[in-house]
Amino acid sequence: MNAHLRVAYLGPPGTNSEVAALRAYPQGELIPCDSVPAIGRALQRGEADRGVSAIENSLQGSVTDTVDLLIHESIAVCGEIVLPIEHCLMIHPSRDSGQIDVIYSHPQSLGQCRHYLESHYPNVRTDAALSNSEAVAVMMRTPRSAAIGPARAADIYGARIVERGIEDSPLNKTRFVVLGRESAEPTGCDKTSIAFAVAHDRPGTLVGVLHEFADRAINLTKIESRPSGGELGVYVFLIDLDGHADDPQVAQALAAVKEQADFFKVFGSYPRWRETA
Repeated sequence: MNAHLRVAYLGPPGTNSEVAALRAYPQGELIPCDSVPAIGRALQRGEADRGVSAIENSLQGSVTDTVDLLIHESIAVCGEIVLPIEHCLMIHPSRDSGQIDVIYSHPQSLGQCRHYLESHYPNVRTDAALSNSEAVAVMMRTPRSAAIGPARAADIYGARIVERGIEDSPLNKTRFVVLGRESAEPTGCDKTSIAFAVAHDRPGTLVGVLHEFADRAINLTKIESRPSGGELGVYVFLIDLDGHADDPQVAQALAAVKEQADFFKVFGSYPRWRETA
């Protein structure tokens, strides 16, 4: 991934999104945004060259704001980053961890730490923030409060970490997508993400789409559905598959799916994340 680019991410500094952006573009100019739609606007206005946004967590599933951005806006996926996620419980350094009335964090992080919170702070209210970093900032100026966030946020805001690794599973990982204006070039080790909708009032329409991939021996690494935002019971299906949209077999399958679909969109083709990259 190229450096020296303007990279929008869900801010403020100290979020896991910033960590992912730094991992992908260590020399990039990072631009914090206050929401996922704001990342999209920065790309569309030419204020950023790339965006980095969480799309999937191993415990909590898809990040719907990012999925909806890809469905509705002219933005392409051109990369991915997978990060292990460690959540820390932190407080103001002058406070007592036994005197907490509210815990702030991003909704995804609260969900990823649900069992910990139920067992350690069953009577403490949780309050959602726009990002983990903002949660720490709010906590630092709010009496009798704590926050859940990455260790980097504690360093930035001067918070004291009470406990590390409070996520419900040590295998907790988040997949981030790199957003741009077009897909990446083929590398030989790629993925493609698509969205489509088929007639919901006829049997076999989804099976017909899946056969287009199975008959060509194309592996699907993910399939899920998302409400279309229209009539109740009408869904958009999301698929990740092995291969690049320019690969002949993949191109044939995508063309066949498009013929059958009421709605069809290729989010992008991009290099598969590898830990040694």
